[in-house]
Amino acid sequence: MLSLAERAVEVLTTADGRVKCALSRRHAADWFAARAAGTPFPVGHATPPLRPARPDRPELLPPKDVPRRRPGSPQGRIALLHALAHIELNAVDLHWDMVARFTGAGMPPGFSDDWVKAADEESNHFNLISDCLERMGSHYGALPAHAGMWRAAEDTVDDLKGRLAVVPMVLEARGLDVTPGMIEIFRKAEEAEAVAALEVIYAEEVSHVAYGSKWFNWLCGREGLDPKDAFHSLVRRYFHGALKPPFNEEKRAEAGLPPDFYWPLAERDPAETAP
Repeated sequence: MLSLAERAVEVLTTADGRVKCALSRRHAADWFAARAAGTPFPVGHATPPLRPARPDRPELLPPKDVPRRRPGSPQGRIALLHALAHIELNAVDLHWDMVARFTGAGMPPGFSDDWVKAADEESNHFNLISDCLERMGSHYGALPAHAGMWRAAEDTVDDLKGRLAVVPMVLEARGLDVTPGMIEIFRKAEEAEAVAALEVIYAEEVSHVAYGSKWFNWLCGREGLDPKDAFHSLVRRYFHGALKPPFNEEKRAEAGLPPDFYWPLAERDPAETAP
């Protein structure tokens, strides 16, 4: 029987988005079924690739070269959903990479449970957004996408605290900030399927940020570190740029992220610093 880490590598080395997500969901279901039956298979060890397999399309471009479209048009809304599908597919791989890459970190069993559950939910998110794109006459891969999405994983390849700080506690927390505005865009356009998909994503992303916060604080406690100071240090080391307000303080608090974690790292309004 394959270990959980070996199953994670299977997902990471599968290129097609739909096939990757189907495999991801099957492995997650098998993991939780075995846990519930009292016959869990081992987490084990495996060597994940430095970068996950990707389909030939979308073409991956530097962020500055990805075309920007206004969401007031159908084409703009398709572009917005395409960008989101790309984020969700990367999130599937980020969570399975978390499972496989840090098996030697001495984490409790609940660590794997959390990230397998997050990977399963991200797989569903990718499918929901892909379904929306196809209903709108497009598909994932039809437009160029951001080439830098995996950079946070490469930068933190040997630093679990850094990975937790940057991926769930910065990048996924950003999703809590921007998703309400996206929901409003599609509500105004009367795109009910997209609104429903985004509402699922919004509700479930809170728990993903919370998993990051929980395990980051757990590691800091094990190592005798102040979590806030460690977070500031790691984000400054691994995240390229300042955090951008406005912040969804209510949902961030619900996920275990207090304001004194992120406001000191925020991009300030130039008017505040003018003489």
